[in-house]
Amino acid sequence: MQLTRVTARHRALSNIDHARLTRRAIRWCRLALTALASLLGTALLGTVLLAGTALAAPSAQGTSYSFRALDNNTDPTFNQLLGINNRGVIAGYFGSGAAGHPNQGYLLTHFGSLKFYTSENYPGSVQTQVTGLNDHGVSVGFWSDENNANLSNDNFGFYSINGRQFHNVNFPAADNSTPPVNQLLGVNDFDVAVGFYTDGAGASHGYTYNIFTNRYQPISLPGAEDVTAAAINNRDQIAGFETDANGNVDGFLLVGHGITVLDYPQATMTEALGVNDFDEVVGVYQDSDSTMHGFTWTPSGGYQTVDDPDGIGTTTINGVNDRGQLAGFYTDGNTNVDGLLATPRF
Repeated sequence: MQLTRVTARHRALSNIDHARLTRRAIRWCRLALTALASLLGTALLGTVLLAGTALAAPSAQGTSYSFRALDNNTDPTFNQLLGINNRGVIAGYFGSGAAGHPNQGYLLTHFGSLKFYTSENYPGSVQTQVTGLNDHGVSVGFWSDENNANLSNDNFGFYSINGRQFHNVNFPAADNSTPPVNQLLGVNDFDVAVGFYTDGAGASHGYTYNIFTNRYQPISLPGAEDVTAAAINNRDQIAGFETDANGNVDGFLLVGHGITVLDYPQATMTEALGVNDFDEVVGVYQDSDSTMHGFTWTPSGGYQTVDDPDGIGTTTINGVNDRGQLAGFYTDGNTNVDGLLATPRF
């Protein structure tokens, strides 16, 4: 297996305290259906619904974006947008996951200033997150039948067809965590989904799932103790992130038998969360000040920081389509978590 590292530095391998802290604190979607506001060091206070667009200045890579906040009016205090397809339909959810504030999934279609939210929740579930979708009506995510005060909820993966036919998907592991954690996070147009499950020791294991054949395939990376597969494009390239034995968290792009390790320069952790058919990878990194920034990466252009102007230092970019549109979220000045859509300006 070919290994390519994309980095401007090398981490010290003896920082065990930092490793333990990283394992506990910086894992996207590892704690089932929990409020990511706590990860970003925020509280859910006040109510605000943002509208309109803001223009960010071009960065080193040269792409500038117009930004738009997109929040479901049912709960304008907490929205996360997680995936976007080539038709511009966005997968997401509202509700922080705290007790009494359950996650509720939706698909968002928008035309100019018009927004149409379609609820998508696994039948009989208490909480649902819709995490990804393709261009043919298939969406994926995970659900729970719990909404506990301690945020320790079981998770079960699912896919749905046109928001009506729901199917449970859980990797057939002999050793599962208690409570079980199993999540689907992305799906391509050939109905191959990716996700992860957590074992009894708390380690995450990435896998692919073929909806047509009902077959699972584990994903293993050299030297990785934890692997999360977060997205897959139509060329079967898989983006995600892994944790090594020293607690270093790096993103990756898996292309056939080759791996490109994504390590944002000077970052303390990097997570790749989305990929399109043009090898553009998106995600989030944490800098030395423990602030979070969204990013894009391409083989030819390298890294670019992408922060919503209203959420600099609290932005996560979670999805990207072939038009280069980005879906994600940030924490605003009123400590609300807002969904964002970023559109390139050419």
